[in-house]
Amino acid sequence: MSEEADRGDDPARDERPAQSGSAAPDEAPALDGVIHHPTRLTLVAFLSACDEAEFAAVRDGCRVSDSVLSKNASALEAAGYLRVRKGHVGKRPRTWLSLTPAGRQALARHLAALQDLVDAARGAAGSVGA
Repeated sequence: MSEEADRGDDPARDERPAQSGSAAPDEAPALDGVIHHPTRLTLVAFLSACDEAEFAAVRDGCRVSDSVLSKNASALEAAGYLRVRKGHVGKRPRTWLSLTPAGRQALARHLAALQDLVDAARGAAGSVGA
């Protein structure tokens, strides 16, 4: 995602989960407004495959700029989904990112809600053609 596409987006703008349309809110998982943003979803998905990753590896893997990654990592950290660890390798400062257990759970719930949307769409398409 380009930095231009992210300009003006407030990372904390949609912190309330949006409701999945396939069932009552207490019956189905809800889309998570914090990780629904495309860059944050990419970041969380990337980090879900590892225990921890160095900032530059995440930046390159998600194909975003330093500033875009930093802004979105801050939003995820504020939500309790991301842990930021700072240290040094030799004399050079380094930053490592990792998902918290809450972040992993939020991703699982979000993916389940997306699957519910897919299932509902397939069900609606099947009933229209019948």
